[in-house]
Amino acid sequence: MTAEETMDAPRTRGPGALGPLVELREIRKSYRRGPEEVHALQGVSLSLRPGRVAALVGPSGSGKTTLLNVLCGWEKPDAGEIRWLGRPGPDLVALQWKDLAVLPQDLGLMEELSIRENVELPLRLAGALGDRGRTRVQSMLEGFGLDLLADRGPVEVSLGEQQRTALARALALSPRLLLADEPTGHQDEGWARVVMRSLRLAAREGSACLVATHNPEALKYVDEVLAIRDGRVGTGRG
Repeated sequence: MTAEETMDAPRTRGPGALGPLVELREIRKSYRRGPEEVHALQGVSLSLRPGRVAALVGPSGSGKTTLLNVLCGWEKPDAGEIRWLGRPGPDLVALQWKDLAVLPQDLGLMEELSIRENVELPLRLAGALGDRGRTRVQSMLEGFGLDLLADRGPVEVSLGEQQRTALARALALSPRLLLADEPTGHQDEGWARVVMRSLRLAAREGSACLVATHNPEALKYVDEVLAIRDGRVGTGRG
């Protein structure tokens, strides 16, 4: 097996053998849409483990984004429990980038900062932007094809390049938990492979990754598939 194939292969040992980093237990979330009550999540239970990449798949409106928002604390569940390392979860919104990083669909880049400065932001906030931090940022810029664009602003690059900038920012501190909403949505086939390989590498380094995706090619890079439909989740592939 080549080094590239080894990176691509789903992990079944190593950090993934550890206990869950985060668990959802019987999570329910509803909201109103005009006169209709939408049951976005209906008794969802799942666990995410270090060293593994899980894919969240399902049709539009099935609850994928709501589930990610609950996991990162952007939305509060109506019922159920979130556990972090076996204990009732902390205030997820208050977690630092090294614990929880999110790649949302709207990307959330800061327009007043350059591409490089956006990627550096978590390191700067953590007080880790020394020589090693800058070396890591430069390596990530090169790996995502952003090094020649590093001094431009987000509005001066393509949407695909913006998305890779947001992913590099999310990966900058090797977070314990990475949540990515359609991370290949603005990428061509070649860059989609780079994106998914970067998530495999993050898992190899110990992160737990959950990726919401419509891209069937992305499933080649994951350890587990979580299928969501009508707010209910089932699992596949061990």
